[in-house]
Amino acid sequence: MMPGIITLKNVTKYFEEHGRKLLVLDNNNLSIRPGEFFVLVGPSGSGKSTILRIMSGLEKSYKGEVQLAPGLTQTDMSFVFQQFGLFPWLTVYENVELGLLSQGLSARVRQDIVMRELRQFGLEKFAKSYPKGLSGGMRQRVGIARALATEPKIIFMDEPFSELDSFTAEELRQELLQIWQARKPTIIMVTHIVAEALELADRIGVLSPRPARIEKIVVNKLPRPRALRSKEFFALEDELYKLIRP
Repeated sequence: MMPGIITLKNVTKYFEEHGRKLLVLDNNNLSIRPGEFFVLVGPSGSGKSTILRIMSGLEKSYKGEVQLAPGLTQTDMSFVFQQFGLFPWLTVYENVELGLLSQGLSARVRQDIVMRELRQFGLEKFAKSYPKGLSGGMRQRVGIARALATEPKIIFMDEPFSELDSFTAEELRQELLQIWQARKPTIIMVTHIVAEALELADRIGVLSPRPARIEKIVVNKLPRPRALRSKEFFALEDELYKLIRP
């Protein structure tokens, strides 16, 4: 069996609510394979984003263990947020460059990397623009470009397309798939849209209602590129809905 690039062992999480401990995640175990596209789905409020934040190191308070593959550190990870997560006082160029500033690279090398990522998403003409002047789709393209600029081994994505209209979201999913297939980072994503999970994922982790546990991992054997209106796609979509809403 291929060793995991990141592994959860007995991960449990409590929230404090009105002076009481509320169990949110209950004894979760999961191993993510290098280079795979893994998606978490589950009922609203089940703790999908909390698991993502624990895996990425953004959430420190939990019980259990998160194991990284040998040599892997948090500097090998990037995070794409639902609300774009851009700094409004920085230009598009500066937002994408941000993660590179701590790497000891020359200004010329940083420029080459930033412009490569902006060209990937058709954003080079907007390098000097500020986020407030961009559409939602363009802002999320900047967010993904920033995540890719450091060439991470793992990219965490928390409902990255939920703020976008359906047409823009579909365009961006296709762009993301092309980049993933070319560069093969490990992508771990949360979504509340079952069809989106099926379009993107190699495997899908289904969470139970709170206190959440990963009840089942569904292997998505639909061939790529995925036929989104095939009977096989709809059959697997029905299966996932039954798991999420029994």
